[in-house]
Amino acid sequence: MPVTLHRVDQAAWDADAQVQQDLMRIYADAPPERLPLPPEDFISRHLAADRFFCCARFNDRLLGALAVQRDHEAWWLSHLCVRKTTRRRGVGTRLLTLTGEAAHAEGLRLCVANPQLPLADQLLLSRLGYRLTKTGDYFELDLPPKGAGQ
Repeated sequence: MPVTLHRVDQAAWDADAQVQQDLMRIYADAPPERLPLPPEDFISRHLAADRFFCCARFNDRLLGALAVQRDHEAWWLSHLCVRKTTRRRGVGTRLLTLTGEAAHAEGLRLCVANPQLPLADQLLLSRLGYRLTKTGDYFELDLPPKGAGQ
């Protein structure tokens, strides 16, 4: 499945009704215990706080999303969700990989807060190269130094 990365910020949300519909469907598929608010409220508050979503795109449709909060050193990831109809096909793994490449291209780290992170998510992160920090507060992706191996 050739999935590409699509970044959704407030401007992209406002400009594209299909993006709105797809992102709402993605988070409507989230188990209730994994989303702190109803999908529409979650998305609008996230975007209003000058944050964005990294989304998995296939055939001009969004299939999965990650909420991203950027600071001066890292992208903090949360709320990974993939549409029910496309789960177990590698979309989440591909989305995390593409997001890692995008952050690395900007010279930023990728971090995922650890509190109450489900075991399945912890295992996925570990498999993709994320390591729990010494303090245990968050997972961080081990990326090679920018320019290494090129």
